[in-house]
Amino acid sequence: MRMHKKSHLEERLAACSDILKTADVTQKNMKISAGVPDFLPLFEIFKNCNPVHLEIGCGKGRFVCETAKLNPQTNYIAVEKISNVLIEALERAKAENIKNVYFLNCAAEVLPRYFGQDSVSRIYLNFSNPLPKEGYKKQRLTHPKFLNIYAGFLKSGGQIVQKTDDKDFYDFSLQSYLSCGYKIVETCEDLAAAPVEGDVETEHEKLFKERGKRIFRIVAEKP
Repeated sequence: MRMHKKSHLEERLAACSDILKTADVTQKNMKISAGVPDFLPLFEIFKNCNPVHLEIGCGKGRFVCETAKLNPQTNYIAVEKISNVLIEALERAKAENIKNVYFLNCAAEVLPRYFGQDSVSRIYLNFSNPLPKEGYKKQRLTHPKFLNIYAGFLKSGGQIVQKTDDKDFYDFSLQSYLSCGYKIVETCEDLAAAPVEGDVETEHEKLFKERGKRIFRIVAEKP
């Protein structure tokens, strides 16, 4: 079902331009676009040198906004390619005056354009689309294609923290991390039974738990 465009979307996005970078989409080939550096000026954005954590696929922003409030000494960049969804996260951060969150409106394929080597300390992948059909596996955000992209800007010892409600995607991701040389630091196959202190529940997570679904979690570390 096609998502209904939110009213006055362009004006609302413009009102949040101080905390938003929108990808240049004039180059339709994402591989070429990713190779043209336009690194985010992190110190200029945050006015400090605190560690940077990245959420890929932030949705409506509950996770990143609540996590940022709990961790004021960490800077957060939230990535979402659908501006119709991103606007809710942007307006939430503005309304709550959260200073350590910035937003990037782009696809994961072009992230190397915006992040230099060793610029990110942690990546969050919260309930990414599992894309269960075999023909779509290269589009999964834990496919080796993407793990190699992340490795270009994730620090040595940096972590990818993933949550999903899909057991097959969980198993696929474990194998992908290992095949790309990441170390599996933690796994959990029922997060409700073994909650992690400081881990913020996402919108999807709350819904899945209410339906009785198990939540799987992986922490993988770049060597």
